[in-house]
Amino acid sequence: MPLHKTYRTFSEPIPAATASPGVLFLSLWSSPEKPGKSFISVYLKLKRQLQKWVLVVLTVWGFGTAPAQEINCKVDIISPSLQTSAADKQVFEELKSALREFINNTRWGTDNFKIEERIEMNILINVSEQVNSDEFGGSIQVTSTRTIHNTNYKSTVFNWIDNDFKFKYQRGAAIQFSIDRHRDNLSSVIAYYCYMIMGYDYDTYSLEGGTKYFLKAQQICTNAQGVAEPGWRAAEGQRNRYWLVENALQQLFQPLREVFYKYHREGFDILYGDLTKGTHAVITCLELIQKIHKSRPGSFNVQVFFSTKVDELVNLFGGATPDLKTKAFTLLKQIDPANLNKYNKINANK
Repeated sequence: MPLHKTYRTFSEPIPAATASPGVLFLSLWSSPEKPGKSFISVYLKLKRQLQKWVLVVLTVWGFGTAPAQEINCKVDIISPSLQTSAADKQVFEELKSALREFINNTRWGTDNFKIEERIEMNILINVSEQVNSDEFGGSIQVTSTRTIHNTNYKSTVFNWIDNDFKFKYQRGAAIQFSIDRHRDNLSSVIAYYCYMIMGYDYDTYSLEGGTKYFLKAQQICTNAQGVAEPGWRAAEGQRNRYWLVENALQQLFQPLREVFYKYHREGFDILYGDLTKGTHAVITCLELIQKIHKSRPGSFNVQVFFSTKVDELVNLFGGATPDLKTKAFTLLKQIDPANLNKYNKINANK
């Protein structure tokens, strides 16, 4: 069984059968029967109840559950700055459906996921430019979450707004993607972020477990080096798709990969059972990021991490002991000064 699947499965509550075999027998034999009812009718009733119980057991053990795709994505498209016609709105509605079908029906990896194990992903496309009837520009915000062990709390793992999003879409067209070549910018950008989401999610369950998915995203980026659309090349800036995946795979940023694992598996996953140990693990994560900050202050990937986690960190350390509050605040104001106003809330009730 794949390591990632094992970790995802244990964090989900296993459904219990409604009754044990002993309870079923007792309920059968204690039920009053109508006069004249034959032994055969009792036998048939018992047989039906046992069949139902066996079905429940098989479902609990996983034999009756078909594998699902890895991602469960919700898509929304807005265009507040455009004067859109009814036809344009219909195009966006069809695009939403096409994107959901493409993402949710594609196998992005080789592991089998149960429906409840799928990675929750959200995409918000803000269309701010319409070049012609089938060519658009704007931004795409991509978010993913992960359920914390023994809770219903969903921790945001990745959240980023990409402002270099240009694409073409014709009504009724299916979205097609190939890992070996760049077909069009729409499919490449969407597939790129699906693989990035997979990589980050796997990193939270095993140390550097998402490498093969980051490599897939990097391959998409390499395939797009000669295209006209922005966001794929190193020379275009330091905060784009090229650098997001390039940094994820660089040795310099290996401590950040370790943070994704320790923060979730050794930190938040055990908070419910051991608050002190889990909080100390998150402090260790901040110290690991400090190593990157010393050699590459204000680096893109670290900024994406903190923009994703800032509110969660404030909530965690806001209720910590005075010594942990002080230690966390000292680290955070150094390695993430952009969010200092939010971190000041940590000491509000000191």
